[in-house]
Amino acid sequence: MDQTRRSLGCETAAQEVKDVVGAYLRLADAEAPGLIEGLYLTGSAVLNDFRPNTSDIDFVAVIATPLDKAATAALAKVRARLRKCFPRLLFDELYVTWDELKHEPRSACNAVTWQTLADYGIACRGPRPADLGIWTDPQVLTRWTLDNLDTYWRPLLDRASSFLSPRSWMALTGYGAVWIVLGMSRLHYTLATGDIISKEGAGLYALQTFPEKWHKIVNECLRIRRADQARPDLTSALAELFGRHDESLYQTPLSRRRDVLDYGAMVLASVG
Repeated sequence: MDQTRRSLGCETAAQEVKDVVGAYLRLADAEAPGLIEGLYLTGSAVLNDFRPNTSDIDFVAVIATPLDKAATAALAKVRARLRKCFPRLLFDELYVTWDELKHEPRSACNAVTWQTLADYGIACRGPRPADLGIWTDPQVLTRWTLDNLDTYWRPLLDRASSFLSPRSWMALTGYGAVWIVLGMSRLHYTLATGDIISKEGAGLYALQTFPEKWHKIVNECLRIRRADQARPDLTSALAELFGRHDESLYQTPLSRRRDVLDYGAMVLASVG
């Protein structure tokens, strides 16, 4: 690839994301020269909803051929060094070949990634996403979304309804509330529109779509999302559960948990 196509071109991404991607590419090029031929941002960074303290940095790295043992070992070193530089940031990377992007992904969940990359992806190295011939299929995306609601979210809500389950404790936290309410709202939006949306956008969609009785829990989850403090770790959970709740729309996490679970059940019922 020519030098201009290998430059970092994440103009619309948050500065934190640019810094991480730049460091990742420098480390990868030093550890395994020529391995990373393309790199594309997906997720919240391209959906205008990146939160420095709580968002993953999602990207698709493109390689010429499937990873072998040497490349896998080199990338493990890159990740370890990157985490030392950016210990608070979360990474979610996917490695594929150029050809794989043109075909239905082996993992069904990657249908969402392919769709996001095709419609919203940002090239930090490599050609524009529009020039890659990325595979998308609205029917496959719909099937995956319905299956995800049935096989992931329905069991999760069932477990969260029992206080003996760790999922129940997760639903008490701000992270769990956002994960369930805004996460399920995103899927409802995809079924309704065939498009991908951020957590923030999903909350605004929910306020426009669902009856007023659900607005309190949606607004609470939007408040938590915007505060950018609720992380999936014990320290964050304990700080919220045993701290002050002056800004919350709920008197206790327990009363909020009840609305979180009821909201999730409502979303499942609304899609059949």
